[in-house]
Amino acid sequence: MPENVRTLIRWLFAPATDEVRREQAAGAAFLRVLLGLMWLYNVEWKRPPDFGRDTGGGLFHFTSLAVSHPVFPPYSWIVEHLVLPNMVVFGWAVLIVETALAVMLLTGAWVRVAAALGVAQSMAIALSVASAPGEWPWAYWLMIGAHVAVLFSSAGRVLAVDAVRSGTAPARNLGQFWGVLAVVVGAYSVLNSAGDPGTTRGSGLTSTGLAVGLGAYNLFGGLVLLVAGVLLLVAARGHIALLGWAAAGVGGAAALSLYAQIGFSGPFLGGTATSAAFLLSLAVVAAMVAASGRAAPRD
Repeated sequence: MPENVRTLIRWLFAPATDEVRREQAAGAAFLRVLLGLMWLYNVEWKRPPDFGRDTGGGLFHFTSLAVSHPVFPPYSWIVEHLVLPNMVVFGWAVLIVETALAVMLLTGAWVRVAAALGVAQSMAIALSVASAPGEWPWAYWLMIGAHVAVLFSSAGRVLAVDAVRSGTAPARNLGQFWGVLAVVVGAYSVLNSAGDPGTTRGSGLTSTGLAVGLGAYNLFGGLVLLVAGVLLLVAARGHIALLGWAAAGVGGAAALSLYAQIGFSGPFLGGTATSAAFLLSLAVVAAMVAASGRAAPRD
């Protein structure tokens, strides 16, 4: 492998924590989280098992716009002859990529890799729908530009796994933030679902009108978030790695259970793909807290 390629790969995987003024780092982190919320909200409608193929809706519909309203004819040919006939495989690939984007950008983990992947995914979306009726092509230019800005920034210095990886910040602060967030979302969902435990009542601090959300949960999903959040808070404050791993296990197992049920049956936790991505984000942070030797120094 050429040396310049190895250098690029090392740079991509290195923490995005170059020293800059704090307000610059905070602004870059804000943009990073904003992009993470965008991907988090939008994974909800990438639904297996057929991703809209049988009904002509969902991801299948938007992907097919590349054929009916071409942006770049060679890309349209690829979509028509390779993507649409293999929609299930393509749909899972999109769900995995966009979930990874949501998780890495929200948690600040491997920020440069996420930003580069976000540029590529934004370009693919633009080539599919930018010429469709009612679309605003500049939205996709802005998506691409925002990811480029994060790619060449220090967006991993504030509330980020990258900051912990580089030794710029302790894992304690990150763990406490995510622990509190999980407890708040869990409590909100439990309270709103108490009258009908199996039905998703609480919308997980979601605003459909504003297209922002942290997932939907029923009583059981809310309790899982509460347990994981409390475990993470205690792990972060008390330097108890075992509890950090337990929080990561609870979050990861809950996310996998949702992926196994979404589109096939009613999820036991009342969640969506957005809920699963949020739980995975919690698991990533909990694992970092558990693995970091400086994750949570005692007071």
